[in-house]
Amino acid sequence: MTQATPTTRKAASMPQPSSGPARTPVRVLVVDDEPQIVRALVINLRARKYEVDAAPDGATALRLAAARHPDVVVLDLGLPDMDGAEVIKGLRGWTRVPIIVLSARQASDEKVEALDAGADDYVTKPFGMDELLARLRAAVRRAAPTGEDGEAVLVETGTFTVDLAAKKVHREGTDVRLTPTEWHLLEVLVRATGRLVSQKQLLQEVWGPAYGTETNYLRVYMAQLRRKLEPDPARPRHFITEPGMGYRFEK
Repeated sequence: MTQATPTTRKAASMPQPSSGPARTPVRVLVVDDEPQIVRALVINLRARKYEVDAAPDGATALRLAAARHPDVVVLDLGLPDMDGAEVIKGLRGWTRVPIIVLSARQASDEKVEALDAGADDYVTKPFGMDELLARLRAAVRRAAPTGEDGEAVLVETGTFTVDLAAKKVHREGTDVRLTPTEWHLLEVLVRATGRLVSQKQLLQEVWGPAYGTETNYLRVYMAQLRRKLEPDPARPRHFITEPGMGYRFEK
């Protein structure tokens, strides 16, 4: 890895114009017990100006997450002290931080279990570093707050209220805790109220342009939204499935 060396030439005494407010580096928590993978991730992330913490097991991961408040977590499921799904549940008890699972487990039910526990994405080993970094950037974008110029939109149903500007959902007078991915899926559907949104469009809007066939992601997250927001999740009134085509939000 080539590191930039600081220049030895002193700047002129006149202050230099600012290019804008300094951006806070994105902090990544890497949780994996394979030293080679951890080393590769740390090198590649730091080369791209991310701040990185690493944990070799679940207990250390939960402790570091509470102390360091990462912006995104990259998590292996096969940890020596506990299953990665338990780490996800532990994190989801208090934080909405995006979680990208990195695992050799390729079975569909394993992926669904991780997503259902609260993961935002799932990358199977072996993986391409460029793809993982792209998914990491997408996860961080999904979790980023809305800009100040965002249009204030309040959408009310008979059951819950969605404040698109504040990125909040209220049900029966209390805030509903949504993960960044749950929120992004809800936002896309609410902004298209009454219109069918195709499976491919939802996947690309929420997870990124590289997605288009991972319909199990939609199935898991729609079930989670219904469980949190529908009066009767088994008979949804607001999140309607159009079999084989997509989903529609109705007030």
